[in-house]
Amino acid sequence: MADLPGTNTNSSGANNAPASGHQLLFKNAGKDADEMRRRRQDNQVELRKNKRDEHLLKKRNVPAAGVESAGSGMTDSDDNDKPPAVGSLGVIVADARSPDQATRLKAVQNARKLLSSDRNPPIDDLINSGILPILVECLSSSDNPNLQFEAAWALTNIASGTSQQTNAVVKAGAIPHFLHLLSSPHQNVCEQAVWALGNIIGDGPHLRDYVISLGVVKPLLRFIGPEIPVTFLRNVTWVIVNLCRNKEPPPPMATILELLPALLFLIQHPDTNILVDTVWALSYLTDGGNEQIQMVIDQGIVPFLVPLLAHADVKVQTAALRAVGNIVTGTDEQTQTVINHSALSFFPALLTHSKEKINKEAVWFLSNITAGNQAQVQAVIDHGLIPLIVHHLDKGDFQTQKEAAWAVSNLTISGNPQQIGCVVQAGVISPLCNMLTVKDTQVVQVVLDGLSNILKAADSAVGIVCEMIEECGGLDKIEQLQEHDNEEIYRLSFGIIEKYFTDDVDAEEASAAPGAAVVTAPAVSGPADSTGEPQQQLAFNPGNSQEAPKFSF
Repeated sequence: MADLPGTNTNSSGANNAPASGHQLLFKNAGKDADEMRRRRQDNQVELRKNKRDEHLLKKRNVPAAGVESAGSGMTDSDDNDKPPAVGSLGVIVADARSPDQATRLKAVQNARKLLSSDRNPPIDDLINSGILPILVECLSSSDNPNLQFEAAWALTNIASGTSQQTNAVVKAGAIPHFLHLLSSPHQNVCEQAVWALGNIIGDGPHLRDYVISLGVVKPLLRFIGPEIPVTFLRNVTWVIVNLCRNKEPPPPMATILELLPALLFLIQHPDTNILVDTVWALSYLTDGGNEQIQMVIDQGIVPFLVPLLAHADVKVQTAALRAVGNIVTGTDEQTQTVINHSALSFFPALLTHSKEKINKEAVWFLSNITAGNQAQVQAVIDHGLIPLIVHHLDKGDFQTQKEAAWAVSNLTISGNPQQIGCVVQAGVISPLCNMLTVKDTQVVQVVLDGLSNILKAADSAVGIVCEMIEECGGLDKIEQLQEHDNEEIYRLSFGIIEKYFTDDVDAEEASAAPGAAVVTAPAVSGPADSTGEPQQQLAFNPGNSQEAPKFSF
């Protein structure tokens, strides 16, 4: 038997990324797509941990009115009666030890009612009363399934509490009994055991791995099939979500391999609740690195996952967007698998979704596509997504703007000059420059990187880009950033000024000298910038070298 782990009060794990990783975030020259995506993924981890809502409860209390299928005629029907007072605990414990079966059942049922009747059930009071060993003993009463069910229900609700309370159930020896109850001939007893195990597994990776080591997976997977009632299958799916949670450490690879066929079955289920939990399970697995991403791909799940980006239920959409977004943090080949299943065709709708959170996640997804190879960058362009990214850079809320800044900056690294020119044509310069005044130093560095890369790619049209930066107030902002406390921001802003703007005065004087040629940009109308004023069209025209200057993007 595996050793019982100690109480774990912090199951989220610490971020032990090397400090030097932050310094590398914006030194993009020579970085390959995999490294860029990994840096984007690492940057996203903190956002996920600190900002996202908890989409699925790790633990679930069973309310008195919430077990319609669990009763099955086996428990009495007085759950609507007023629950016993906490002060009667001594009597409850004494009666639970009674040799009389009816007295014992009534006592255990009263304990369960205490735990099911309040938003703040008296879990500690029951633990301190000494009733835990009695409840665990009741789980062995195979000749009295009513008693097994009530005891399992009570223990489930105790395990739904804090980590310390969950561990009290474990230390009382409940897990082997719950595993044995998975083979009970009474479905409601099986279901209650599944629920209890889900709460224990949901406490964190230590108890998750302990329950796995005791052999939970195979008997659990027997409850997945078309003949299983939907209410029961929902609970089983939720336990699978908890088995997939946490990546420090991740679930054992052997366990993931056991779970993936079940997830392939469940992702095709018509029930929305099952679908939501299934896709979140996949999102947890795909957040565990390239090896786990590949396991999901090899199982053949991607063709069923991508269409869920257009699901009618926003909860399914959100989970699917996170899962496919995690996949494209992988290698170019793994990213291409998602693209090959027409994922980008869903993004015009996602980028114009009424929920800002969907917009943000969609732009984050695209930032990892633009970190890929030039064919993948071109796919983003061909699907008409660049103007939508620029719109969110200009008009989105700050979190979405941050993701858009990443998407643009990554494209200026991965893309060729023509592709970078498409972004400039879409009006990116003004909203990009507007982001230079935000307080988030990381965002400012990303924007400066993007502007620097655009200027480098402009070649003979660099004067046009410089003029655009100056006209939207970007030059003033860059000059002010030379006084910034952050050394990297100072270095980047100083480099841009020194390389592209220090000769402005000399150039103006030279152009005014007798005999000097005056070079002007083509006067053509283009898309409006954020102020609504038509912006100069920047066209790549390699076939006519006599017309100068041409934007050589």
